[in-house]
Amino acid sequence: MIIEKIASELSVSPQQIQAAVQLLDEGATVPFIARYRKEATNGLDDTQLRTLEQRLGYLRELEDRRQVILKSIAEQEKLSAELEQKILAADNKTELEDLYLPYKPKRRTKGQIAIEAGLEPLANQLFGDPIQDPETLATQYIDVDKGVADSKAALEGARYILMERFAEDADLLQKIRQSLLQQAHIQAKVVAGKEKEAAKFTDYFDHSELLNKAPSHRALAMFRGRNEGLLQVSLVSDPANEEGDRSSHCEGIIASHFGIRDQGRPADAWLKGVVQWTWRVKILLHMENELFGMLRERAELEAINVFAKNLKDLLMAAPAGTKTTMGLDPGLRTGVKVAVVDSTGKVLATNTVFPHAPQNHWDKAMRTLVNMCQQHKVELIAIGNGTASRESDKLAGEVVKALGDMKIAKIMVSEAGASVYSASELASQELPEMDVSLRGAVSIARRLQDPLAELVKIEPKAIGVGQYQHDVSQSLLGKSLDGVVEDCVNAVGVDVNTASPALLSYVSGLNKTLANNIVNFRNQHGAFKTRKALMEVERLGPKAFEQSAGFLRVMNGENPLDASAVHPEAYKLVEHISQSASASVKELIGNSELLRKLKPADYATESFGIPTIKDILSELDKPGRDPRPEFKTATFKDGVESISDLKPGMILEGVVSNVAAFGAFVDVGVHQDGLVHISAMTDKYISDPREVVKAGDIVKVKVMEVDVARKRISFSMRMSDEPNRQAQSAQQDRPAKAKQQAPKGQAPKPRPQTQPANAAMGNALAEAFAKAKKS
Repeated sequence: MIIEKIASELSVSPQQIQAAVQLLDEGATVPFIARYRKEATNGLDDTQLRTLEQRLGYLRELEDRRQVILKSIAEQEKLSAELEQKILAADNKTELEDLYLPYKPKRRTKGQIAIEAGLEPLANQLFGDPIQDPETLATQYIDVDKGVADSKAALEGARYILMERFAEDADLLQKIRQSLLQQAHIQAKVVAGKEKEAAKFTDYFDHSELLNKAPSHRALAMFRGRNEGLLQVSLVSDPANEEGDRSSHCEGIIASHFGIRDQGRPADAWLKGVVQWTWRVKILLHMENELFGMLRERAELEAINVFAKNLKDLLMAAPAGTKTTMGLDPGLRTGVKVAVVDSTGKVLATNTVFPHAPQNHWDKAMRTLVNMCQQHKVELIAIGNGTASRESDKLAGEVVKALGDMKIAKIMVSEAGASVYSASELASQELPEMDVSLRGAVSIARRLQDPLAELVKIEPKAIGVGQYQHDVSQSLLGKSLDGVVEDCVNAVGVDVNTASPALLSYVSGLNKTLANNIVNFRNQHGAFKTRKALMEVERLGPKAFEQSAGFLRVMNGENPLDASAVHPEAYKLVEHISQSASASVKELIGNSELLRKLKPADYATESFGIPTIKDILSELDKPGRDPRPEFKTATFKDGVESISDLKPGMILEGVVSNVAAFGAFVDVGVHQDGLVHISAMTDKYISDPREVVKAGDIVKVKVMEVDVARKRISFSMRMSDEPNRQAQSAQQDRPAKAKQQAPKGQAPKPRPQTQPANAAMGNALAEAFAKAKKS
């Protein structure tokens, strides 16, 4: 059942899913399956496999929960054939819990107390035969010894019995859920008296929108405001009603579901009251908690997905390469920390200079940096983009001019996570004798040389390429980001003789222990000469070797194939290909003319199909090819160093630092990223900003609006857009309660995303949306 469901969701065959699940259960990793088991899965890629892995976990949890529920109800001797069939057919956790609700062990309720007092027959009579008078009938159930003092108490007990029965009806809950998903609004209002404290939530002081259209960033912002006690967030089931009107169409759904109609019979008014109480006291709060939980889950998944995509772009950014690099970690009072590393990342020299206030030792700092560049033949200068970065960039610029013929390039790089690395255990092991403050400069230099190799040393969440990372599930975020890092590391490949333990730990089939064992073996016995030698590493058995070998590179080793992505299990096949081509393996590698003449079908076997052979021939043509793009840099405009230097109409060059569902953030060197809204990226309609840009891209932007007080910058990538120059000054004096007005040429507010999250990701709200639409 699970296999067929996932196959349907991914639009692939059950055989493909079955093969992938078997491989995953046997301990194979996603990168290994995607690259080296294409025949088994018929070409499922890493994205499909990640989705499959996630969905498989959800459905297995669902199945485990199903069995627990069936056992619990059976032990209560209440499991009918009809109920069992419904439970077996439930395809999401929400529906399953609805069915279990009446049988779920719970604390003693008012309805249960009323049943114990003998009031259930009264409730049944009034519900089944409304022609009876409630007050008259209730007098028959007065029993002081059982706590029923009068007819009023009897009717109250009967009401609680029916309320609980109604509120636990799974079919009714599904009807109400579908109705709310189609028309309910999420409403946010500022808490009275906290307008000034809640200034950052100005957009949500009086905000309402369809629940099923609320995009992740707005949902998470409203929930954050509520958690901070600054916003009141509620579910509005009937947004068209006048404020204060407590009636709801959901009461009509309840009444209709149970056949309750006001026909003027004695008990009709009492039953109507039961329906109203059921909605207001029982179901409304239950639905608000459930639907807000679903909305948060969907918003979290979308936020995590955006974070993951941005992280991938950052990790796969172009490496500057094996060049001697100087790293500058800017600072004012504490000085600019300096580190020079060689082409392999080895630290050659460190220093601290104080060119800025309050010391202002500009000339001395210049001489120090010039001397270090000359002494170590520096080719690149990497400047961290934090405090005093523009001032330090200016200093680096003068150093470059002073060196003249050395032709040194200076580049501003993100220093996100550098301080986290500096204080980490890994940094202590790599740079044990170095002051913590200088380690950040080393990290900045190395991340310019190879972003992937350096950034894997930092917890992905600390790299700072997402929004609301502290508001989402930390376990889900961590798992997703770890998967991204693993995919990136294995896509590029790792030099086993130079890689750090952190980088090795993300290689398919390896973990921190094996990574450390590889480095220790390397330190004791020297560089690996063959991949086969990895089998001598402590605890690295046949399974780990199978999963990791194809992603580990042995450069200039005994076997030229060890430097490629060709897996050792295919070496004999390569030898067969080379013999048939009358060329040695060395002669075959890089011989495009000869390789193009070979036909993959001629070498296909039961073990190696045409897809794998095509990969092998491609790898032989360009062994160890780096999939990352060519290295490029952005040039920040001189004189534009802080947000106050920005003026509407300016055209600047910047770097995309972050991409969200509603737009992209661009760093133009003013210590505050500006937003290019999705509607201002291009003249044509796009549904995803990543259709146009990704993190790390160099773009030209026009300044549309600057709000210095709130530190908000609005950019456009459409050079024809005209800014609203009056908005600049108007923003400064705007009261906190005022609605944010967008400048001319821009959308007033991020557009709601109309597509719910993919059901294949196991998102309960998306499943509910789909069911609501069908109904």
